[in-house]
Amino acid sequence: STPGPKSGCHVLRFLSWWCCLPVPSEQLFVEMADVMAAEGWRDAGYEFVCIDDCWMAPTRDEHGRLQADPKRFPSGIRKLADYVHSRGLKLGIYSDVGNKTCAGFPGSYNHYDLDAQTFASWGVDLLKFDGCNSDTLELLAEGYRRMSLALNNTGRSIVYSCEWPFYLRPVQQPNYTEIKQYCNHWRNFFDVYDSWSSIKSILDWTALHQDSIVKIAGPGGWNDPDMLVIGNFGLSWDQAVTQMAMWAVMAAPLFMSNDLRHISPEAKWLLQNKEVIAINQDPLGKQGYQITKDKNFELWERPLSGRAYAVAVLNQQEIGGPQNFTFPLTFLGNGLACNPACAVQQVLPASRDWGVYSWVSSLSVEVNPTGTVLLKVGAL
Repeated sequence: STPGPKSGCHVLRFLSWWCCLPVPSEQLFVEMADVMAAEGWRDAGYEFVCIDDCWMAPTRDEHGRLQADPKRFPSGIRKLADYVHSRGLKLGIYSDVGNKTCAGFPGSYNHYDLDAQTFASWGVDLLKFDGCNSDTLELLAEGYRRMSLALNNTGRSIVYSCEWPFYLRPVQQPNYTEIKQYCNHWRNFFDVYDSWSSIKSILDWTALHQDSIVKIAGPGGWNDPDMLVIGNFGLSWDQAVTQMAMWAVMAAPLFMSNDLRHISPEAKWLLQNKEVIAINQDPLGKQGYQITKDKNFELWERPLSGRAYAVAVLNQQEIGGPQNFTFPLTFLGNGLACNPACAVQQVLPASRDWGVYSWVSSLSVEVNPTGTVLLKVGAL
């Protein structure tokens, strides 16, 4: 039998802040850790501060080990990890399965055990393992397996974030059962960008492929639709609500890619919304899915613990004003979500009690263009 990933096996989801700036620096991560601890992010559940590509020196040291760029990380990663831990947070780092990272820095190929030991010795808590510059699909798969085992062999709990299926998909259908044996979460689709077209493409892709990806998600292994870009510049308020609502329905790891030092109160409220995070982190651990599409409207549901459901009504229309979507409650939970009656609570775009409905009732939901209304439906 294949050993599964120890890292995060009992972790539901991963909430964190992720830097993907072209030139990350030690000072940036210190400041972000301070903000996360002081301004409610850690208390809301965001616990990882993660470094993306470009943190490394251009060459390994004389012992073959990865080393941080000495100008941008003068104290080294160990000291940074210690500081992040002192703020009650965890540190994530980046490497690549191939010869080089996507940005051209040293990759982990032929150094999997050494790099895993190095990360563990630094006190790293999460590894994002990219898939650039691997010569063949066989080497790609072997590298992802070997790094998983190498991380386990360190004895340190290190969450393992993979891009394995994304690099496989152009050529072959990923074996998600195998991938979940080795990885804690995995990317399936292109990088997110700070734009509505990017968010829309991720949602469209997920709905198109839900039959193959939804069933594998659960505690210990998750589909990762990439980072939350709420709090930047590219999304309207309604589009930000849509990303937060749909990432909760999709049981996505909540990784923020933004500058928490300069974030609006509205974006902070949305990203720290306890009701939405509770849906995202629901202990049942089932991923949601699209149940119907009618013209510009999409209806999604996610089974929750306690026989409840999260329900999202998404309006893909990009022009005009708010529109109504009406659907029978028998659509939900194979007809059982509201049997014989249910309480409906609106979570987004604002919290509001909708009252009690019978099994034969319909709901009419008004949704802004590119917006989403997120509901929680609980049977009585």
